[in-house]
Amino acid sequence: MFVIIGILVVLGAVVGGYLMEHGNLSVLIQPAEVVIIFGAAIGSLIIAAPPKVLSMIVKSFGKLFSSRTMGKSGYLELLGLLYNIFSKIRKEGLISIEADIESPEKSPLFLKYKAVMSNHHAVSFLCDNLKVIISTNVPPYELDNLMELETDTHHHEAMIPAHNIARVADALPGLGIVAAVLGVVLTMGKISDPPEVLGESIGAALVGTFLGVLMCYGFVGPVATNLEAKVTEDGVSFQIIRISLVSFVGGSAPQMAVEFGRRAIPTSDRPSFNELEETVRKK
Repeated sequence: MFVIIGILVVLGAVVGGYLMEHGNLSVLIQPAEVVIIFGAAIGSLIIAAPPKVLSMIVKSFGKLFSSRTMGKSGYLELLGLLYNIFSKIRKEGLISIEADIESPEKSPLFLKYKAVMSNHHAVSFLCDNLKVIISTNVPPYELDNLMELETDTHHHEAMIPAHNIARVADALPGLGIVAAVLGVVLTMGKISDPPEVLGESIGAALVGTFLGVLMCYGFVGPVATNLEAKVTEDGVSFQIIRISLVSFVGGSAPQMAVEFGRRAIPTSDRPSFNELEETVRKK
């Protein structure tokens, strides 16, 4: 929703300001310039990105318009799930959660937390590392290194679409200049025409530069920044799981382990100590 609002604000400001100066909108409608700039941009992306990366970029646009975020309530659910898992392990032993982590989508323990279950990567990350804890007597520092490696790998892979889109944004002003230069070349062929014809031709050529700069800084660049922010936000769940698991394996009580996890949440979404305690008691 906010992305759509932003697009409308950019268009409204640019077009509105142009009309305030009594500009002629028909001058800005140059299909050939659009074909040159966007065709070249898409082509350069195809050259730079393997098919797997192109597929990731296409899928990432779904996240752009999605309003799904963990937020305070989602983080509380994650902490509540971790507390329940840790408490069950303390009371019944590590083997007691084996069935839960093998099929979390069928586990009553997991199904109570819908916000967590909607984040498939985080659930997979949690279950895989619980399997490691069950199958091996791993020291806390080794478990921490293992989870840090996976977290970094996931973050790097998730950032690939944003980085590729950012490169396209950086190229757009240059491609706009390419369109403008081609327009000037065409204008030189009309050098003997009246000034009115030359002015119209030069104006059409400059539209290419205008479109390239506008798309770079007004649309494509902000899209890349938005995707980066979403990837960073998704990484918070991984940090919570990592810190809580390491703390629990290191000997902390369940409530203390999830308190360590709570501290990894950004302050804007971090639940208070009392909110966490109330959630733990309810669950």
